[in-house]
Amino acid sequence: MRCLFEPSIAPLPIDRSISSPRKQSIPSRRFSPSLGRRRFALPRASETMNCLRVEASSEEKKKDKEGKLWGGRFEESVTDAVERFSESVSFDKQLYKHDIMGSRAHASMLAQQGLITISDRDTILKGLDEIEKKIEAGEFDWRADREDVHMNIEAALTDMIGEPAKKLHTARSRNDQVVTDLRLWCRDAIDRILARIRQLQVALVRLAVKNEGLIVPGYTHLQRAQPVLLQHLLLSYVEQMERDAGRFADCYVRLNFCPLGACALAGTGLPIDRFMTSSALGFTAPMRNRASYNSIDAVSDRDFVLEFLSANSIAAIHLSRLGEEWVLWASEEFGFLTPSDSVSTGSSIMPQKKNPDPMELVRGKSARVVGNLVTLLVLCKGLPQAYNRDLQEDKEPLFDSVKTIMGMLEVTSEFAQNITFNRERIQRALPAGHLDATTLADYLVKKGVPFRTSHDIVGRSVALCISNNCQLMELSLDKLKGVSPAFEDDVFEFLGAENSIKKFCSYGSTGSDCVAEQLEMWVSKLGIDDDQ
Repeated sequence: MRCLFEPSIAPLPIDRSISSPRKQSIPSRRFSPSLGRRRFALPRASETMNCLRVEASSEEKKKDKEGKLWGGRFEESVTDAVERFSESVSFDKQLYKHDIMGSRAHASMLAQQGLITISDRDTILKGLDEIEKKIEAGEFDWRADREDVHMNIEAALTDMIGEPAKKLHTARSRNDQVVTDLRLWCRDAIDRILARIRQLQVALVRLAVKNEGLIVPGYTHLQRAQPVLLQHLLLSYVEQMERDAGRFADCYVRLNFCPLGACALAGTGLPIDRFMTSSALGFTAPMRNRASYNSIDAVSDRDFVLEFLSANSIAAIHLSRLGEEWVLWASEEFGFLTPSDSVSTGSSIMPQKKNPDPMELVRGKSARVVGNLVTLLVLCKGLPQAYNRDLQEDKEPLFDSVKTIMGMLEVTSEFAQNITFNRERIQRALPAGHLDATTLADYLVKKGVPFRTSHDIVGRSVALCISNNCQLMELSLDKLKGVSPAFEDDVFEFLGAENSIKKFCSYGSTGSDCVAEQLEMWVSKLGIDDDQ
């Protein structure tokens, strides 16, 4: 019988001189012919030559490497491994638009100050326009050997227009350049996030308007507590989103000053006008004429990124809590809401399943956003003052955090627009849990009974209900009086979920009038048209 595997070299001889109490057995292995030969065959001469050719071409490539824009001090190129490890263009190319914005403003300032000619400025600006068009058309050649977005654009500009491009970096360092780009990027990202927050608020308010008068159980410790209007619960999330928006707006104010012109860390001896570039880039922080006051601080700190990611994390936690509540409410155990098919998924094995996966992912992705904040906190905690290359690592967590929170806000808005609340199921569930107990205690307080005494009386009344398997409103007046003589005929006006809701009257409460006032305020504030 022919062996399926024929090694290209003879197997090693077995040393028969070794004695063993038992006969040695060598486990057999099955190989495919191609895999076996490939694994055990010695390299052929042609393969060896190919390897040498690859190594030679690698050496040639190394010699042909483009000289770094900072390379005058160096006699050797960095190794391929260092280059791969150090490059950031694979992710910081997202900053291209803001990098070009900064370069336009810087070139115009240099010309204004007589540091470059008007002709050079115009040539630079025209070249930057062409590069931006190429990038947006997907025709720009991003090169890892040019390290980052700044060097890629500057080197491409030099290839395009020659000598004038070499003047653009006058009185500028990549240290102040990158932090300027990053502030501009964060500013735009905050604008986008604020728009998504507003979109979600509008969706929640519309959902509240649609479900007027629907009472649901309110929970504390995930135990039934008191009845609340569904509108009141939905508006609680709108309030949280408003504070989230406020945090982003506050962050915007603090990040909106211009570090351009701080250079590497010490500023420059050239007569630049930092306030001109600041104004041209739209930095409008009221303090210190829109330019950062201390050049070392300008390039050192990423506290604006930390604050931004902190605001992202808090918003993500709010969205996660909303997601958790809706996931619970969509379960058979609750059955309070039903998502439409357009925002649900099924099971690959259980054909009956309808899962609220988008909100589960909202809950899950909050972990990424919080993790990105922790990454940046740890990144910054041990850095000495001024720029350190560690700060290259600030961008990927930032970009990921913004992308994630934008997706979370968008899908939560979609979900809110595609759910229905199951009124009959909710109303059937309302009697359980003695939700009107606190309202009954308030009744006794109005009768002059101290609250702690009222608490005890109502507790004993609930115990009576449990023993009789009934609700508070089903107890007769005689039984109630048996617990306390303070109960009178009007007690039944305070019992039941509907009566409880009517009795809430404190500012911001779940009382019908209070909720109507809250809802009217939000409809007006968000500019919601009733006809939409």
